[in-house]
Amino acid sequence: MLARVGLVVLKRAVLLAVLLALVFGTVELLPGDAATATAERGESVADTEERRRLLGLDRPVLERFWDWMSGLPTGDLGTSARGEKVTDLLSTAFPNTLLLGGLALLLTALLSTALGCWAALRPGGRVDRAVSTTATAVLALPEFVVAVALVLVLSLWTGWLPAVTIADADGAPASWEMLVLPALALTIPQTGWNVRIVRAALADEARAPHVETAVLDGLPPHRVLTHHVLPGALPTITAGLATSTGMLLGGAVVVETIFNYPGIGSVLASAVSDRDSPVIAGVTALSGAVITGVLLWADLVRDLTAGARR
Repeated sequence: MLARVGLVVLKRAVLLAVLLALVFGTVELLPGDAATATAERGESVADTEERRRLLGLDRPVLERFWDWMSGLPTGDLGTSARGEKVTDLLSTAFPNTLLLGGLALLLTALLSTALGCWAALRPGGRVDRAVSTTATAVLALPEFVVAVALVLVLSLWTGWLPAVTIADADGAPASWEMLVLPALALTIPQTGWNVRIVRAALADEARAPHVETAVLDGLPPHRVLTHHVLPGALPTITAGLATSTGMLLGGAVVVETIFNYPGIGSVLASAVSDRDSPVIAGVTALSGAVITGVLLWADLVRDLTAGARR
């Protein structure tokens, strides 16, 4: 087990390194560079060239990438084009995004599992058809469309929830109410995706011999579902939720911008505007580490569940 976990971590670490190299290369292909993007109005060409030298932009991109990667094991994410430590920039923003994404993932897990189980109690019935149809429709909605609709209904029309997020002195949302709309904007599309996964996993597990035996023994449908079908479907459900982690972090960038949420969305947007490779790579590295951890957790759940069933 430990050897397998180590191999999986190594493979994903290599994949993350390749992704970070692509980030550096992609930023290099954009028009302009960090020196010109952060130049002050009226700044002379000589001053811009001096900043380019100070930022190391006169060196080959591979050399700059290697220098940045060499500091990664020690937690050094480099320095931004505006002279700030990347770790300082992300020290508040990234935890805020993790809070929002974690809340959305929890809501997605609870809603998708509950709806999938409800639909599975009567396969082919009205509830099953309604849940499946609604899940398909919701799945097709982008996060920004859901976010705008939520603002329109729950903020502008009813005034129940704030439309924007105000940060407190620590940089975190000032109240829990400001988390509701961004979390729902992320949760709703991912719930549609995961309901379909839960429903399909339960349908596959319902055909297992031990489930058919439980039905023949006369056990109530809800007991068959919770004690015999759901445990066997858990690895597939967990894998679906783990896959949603990357989508939630990606969607958070858009949703945070709409709600003025103090997360990595604004940091990343500013970094792209500044052609700031270290900041963009830092966001990518942290996001990749979180996604890798969640996927590893899903693999462990699958292996442990398979071992227990054997």
